[in-house]
Amino acid sequence: MNHIRKTVRQSSKLRNVLYEIRGPVAARAAEMERSGTDILKLNIGNPQPFGFTAPPQITAEMSRTLPVSHGYSDSHGVPAALDAVIARYSTVAGFPTLRREDVYLGNGVSELITMTCQALVDNGDEILIPAPDYPLWTAMVTLAGGTPVHYTCEENDGWNPDLADMEARITGRTTAIVVINPNNPTGAVYPRHILEGIADIARRHSLTLLVDEIYDEITYDGTAHTHLAAVAPDVLALSYSGLSKSSRLAGYRAGWMVVTGPKDHAADFLHGMELMASTRLCPNVPGQHAVVAALGGSGCGADRSIADLTGPEGRLARQRDVVDTALNRMDGVSCVTPRGALYAFPRLDPGVHDIRDDERLVMDLLEREHILLVHGTGFNWPTPDHLRIVLLPEEKVLATAMERMGNFLSGYRQ
Repeated sequence: MNHIRKTVRQSSKLRNVLYEIRGPVAARAAEMERSGTDILKLNIGNPQPFGFTAPPQITAEMSRTLPVSHGYSDSHGVPAALDAVIARYSTVAGFPTLRREDVYLGNGVSELITMTCQALVDNGDEILIPAPDYPLWTAMVTLAGGTPVHYTCEENDGWNPDLADMEARITGRTTAIVVINPNNPTGAVYPRHILEGIADIARRHSLTLLVDEIYDEITYDGTAHTHLAAVAPDVLALSYSGLSKSSRLAGYRAGWMVVTGPKDHAADFLHGMELMASTRLCPNVPGQHAVVAALGGSGCGADRSIADLTGPEGRLARQRDVVDTALNRMDGVSCVTPRGALYAFPRLDPGVHDIRDDERLVMDLLEREHILLVHGTGFNWPTPDHLRIVLLPEEKVLATAMERMGNFLSGYRQ
């Protein structure tokens, strides 16, 4: 007997949920790899494949604690990891005092962003998100039933947020402002006066601050990173960071979120965060022990090697320079020098490069040069005139890739 199977469709909640960093172009790259083609992957900030090893004291401590990591932990995390996060921020001037209940450990910052959006965002709520953005924020707000509203970051002002544009987009449905600093994809590190302006907007409109600071230890040229929560101790703020980038431990999925500012008016939301933390039972326990080691607990000594990588002679700084110099020498290409993070976000001058479909552009670059990038509209940038380039490969590899990309662009037409 033949049975007609009903089509199984994806949930309508996924409509308009996109994550182009691992989208169709990346899928095509994987297909090419399976057929034997070598692909230079400049699409994901994943340090290990490019030779960035984790500090040995962290992996050793994680291995040592595996025999006592078999069971669930508290939904917030193990006490030693919570205390290590508290100690990390206690050294930051002006950062509000934290208690254990203010700290949530997570399976990477991505999980904590998802938990936050599910706990905070109701149907129709509007969340202000930068353009360009890290697209997970837009995706998770959308999945939660909210409406992402993108405020402009100004390329001509070092990719700083346009505060007037940000405030102009606030309505009666606006709930929170997302701030990504240091920024992915632009590499901007926001100066204190910009952060003070954002804090003032949040304060006057009673908005929550959602502060993605996963790259807070990766800055160049002596650029200082300022924590927004330290600038706005009187505003409810959720600050996110972790080990994926600064400690080169992306696969350990070890992140944290801290809650600062007044909380009485947010008791219902924070109860929702408790519920979300409980329903996932707990973060992975071995990863939490890595947090203890990375942040200096248990006598392990905190990881300071990131400063060696980002300093004037550091590998990351040199690689940033190779890409920045090469891009700005290309005809019709310009790039604001990244001051932090692991990316460059160059602009293709429309007067020189008439690009109407930037996803097609990066697909063609992949097919012809075997270089995998992400198109700018994948970061919710409104026009097809930008690309994101990962800065992780060695200098010689990046120099060759930039030469091939420049040659490709010089003859490319749509």
